[in-house]
Amino acid sequence: MNLERLDLSGNNITNLAALSSLRLLFVLNLSANRISNLEPLHNCENLQNLNLAGNNISSIESFHCLKSLRKLENIRLKDNTYNYTNPVCRNTPYRTIILEMFPTIKVLDGERVVGRGSDLYQLCKDIDDTIKGTPAGLYKNGQLIEHPDCKPWVEDTYWEIKRSNNAIIDEAYKQFNDVLHECRLLNNRATHVISQTERSMSLKKQPKQYAI
Repeated sequence: MNLERLDLSGNNITNLAALSSLRLLFVLNLSANRISNLEPLHNCENLQNLNLAGNNISSIESFHCLKSLRKLENIRLKDNTYNYTNPVCRNTPYRTIILEMFPTIKVLDGERVVGRGSDLYQLCKDIDDTIKGTPAGLYKNGQLIEHPDCKPWVEDTYWEIKRSNNAIIDEAYKQFNDVLHECRLLNNRATHVISQTERSMSLKKQPKQYAI
């Protein structure tokens, strides 16, 4: 009953009824399942981080039952890293509708939409749009011509890291550290397999000796 973080990803789940009593839950990962009904989650009043990427959610109306979750800050409906998505993501304006439906949302599909860091995602999109629409006349010797009146787009102290008690940031740190740990384990295994293979190959190359 006091559970705060729960990862049920990749479990072929279709029914969320068992989660309706977890009122203290604030991080819930339901990615890569077969969920289409979110109704049982409306009782999870402390929910802040909800990952639904890779399920069968087909309409925006499926989210109306979650409008009472006033603390919800992070929703993920698709994850390009693992090629997870939902049928509702085929609806082009779904992002706009979700943001209007949940005014507390700060992160959608892994991108900051408000607050610190949101400007970076907007800047990247602006850069992409600019590159695609930049006239050839602005280039010289294959490089974009710089203008002397250009100024930094943020203040000097903008990128300073500040400590936060935000659950989303804590979860991001945890996931990042988990990924690093897995990478170290894979690296150790790969090194071991390579050394074994090299040793085996070197033994095969040695001439056979016979004693008579």
